[in-house]
Amino acid sequence: MNKVNPRTELLSSAPIPKTLLAMGLPTMLGMMINALYNLADAYFVGGLGTSRMGAISVAYPLGQVIVGLGLLFGNGAASVIARALGRGDREWAGQAASTAVYGGLAVGGAAIALALLFLEPMLRLLGATDSILPYALRYASIYVAGSLFNVFNVTMNSVVTSEGAAKTSMAAMAIGAVLNMALDPVFIFVLKMDVAGAAMATALSQLVSSLIYLRYIFCGKSLLSFSARQCRFNGKMLAEILTIGVPTLVFQLLTSLAISLTNAQAVPYGDSVIAGMGAVNRVTSLGTLMVFGFIKGFQPIAGYSYGAGNGKRMREATRTAVLWTTAFCAALGLVLMAFPEGVISLFTRGDRAMIHAGARALRANGLSILTFGFYTVYSSLFLALGKAKEGLFLGVCRQGLCFIPMICLLPALWGLEGVLYAQPVADGLAALIAGLMAARLSRQLKKGEMA
Repeated sequence: MNKVNPRTELLSSAPIPKTLLAMGLPTMLGMMINALYNLADAYFVGGLGTSRMGAISVAYPLGQVIVGLGLLFGNGAASVIARALGRGDREWAGQAASTAVYGGLAVGGAAIALALLFLEPMLRLLGATDSILPYALRYASIYVAGSLFNVFNVTMNSVVTSEGAAKTSMAAMAIGAVLNMALDPVFIFVLKMDVAGAAMATALSQLVSSLIYLRYIFCGKSLLSFSARQCRFNGKMLAEILTIGVPTLVFQLLTSLAISLTNAQAVPYGDSVIAGMGAVNRVTSLGTLMVFGFIKGFQPIAGYSYGAGNGKRMREATRTAVLWTTAFCAALGLVLMAFPEGVISLFTRGDRAMIHAGARALRANGLSILTFGFYTVYSSLFLALGKAKEGLFLGVCRQGLCFIPMICLLPALWGLEGVLYAQPVADGLAALIAGLMAARLSRQLKKGEMA
């Protein structure tokens, strides 16, 4: 008699609340800790001055674009792996995992080389002023080079979670994050490396996370194999991975573009506003990354149930995920609206202009984040089901179709207020669109249209 693997049993038959907690909580906690070390960078660098805080703000989206290449392969493969395991095809799942890891490293390495070659003009394009640029160059040259480790990490995070080993992903992220928070003050202040120290601490921490994933691979703990011989860079495999991965990459690119456009629109108002918006992005990312982490646990459940033809289980998982993420976002939003000045003041030595601008933006974002859980569950669900067109459309809504017109139009009509409130307005529009698409999907599923 074949022994049932406990990970497969968790995805296939365990109660939904138990499965969501077992799959989603570790990745949520891991992403929370990951977000905390981004906040730690901002906290320690903010103590060095407004221009240095502005430097890490303008460099941040560049690193996120590179990480998006890992998400391109990782999230795409995760959907393939979950559905393949659901129908019992472990060989195809292993081939998808190997293709994702090696493909992500190759494409990520090429992108990093290109970014380093044109680093200064890219930073200018991302909103670096003359006073910010020298610090941005010092920080980004290390931060971008070290992003290769992060490309590997985010790819492995998706792959490992898709096979039910969410605790391994949490451990890799958590250990790297705690190490980063410990190394930041050492490199920045003790070794007097200034902003370069923050980048070095991040790169070394990401290396340690990579080593944890490598141990997972080479110690044979995975259900899958990660051999170069199993890579399948053919039309069928790449079509399956990229069909789901491209919407994720587009979402990541649009997120980076949104930050860049915000920085560019803030330039006329000075370094303080750029730094303030950078602090807002870091703080709100704490909540959004935790939601994304939880959804990484939800996606394999939805994909596995879809692959197994179990629509009832998939719908139950979706309803529970929406309820839990909305409750979390509501609590976070209330905190941000209640204490915006205190939160932003953590990232400056007393720049009142930065605190004023950042607090106003944070209060508005606290309101708009209430809808983020609902939006993210459904944008992820379409991808988990292999519905790439719907997933792509919904994925580009928030930071693309909704945000780009707002950040271009509102500052022209409303000045600084338009810069501060463009994201909340876009969030409201995106949530409305997600609601309409969710209603349509629900009608399809009730009719049994699972394909």
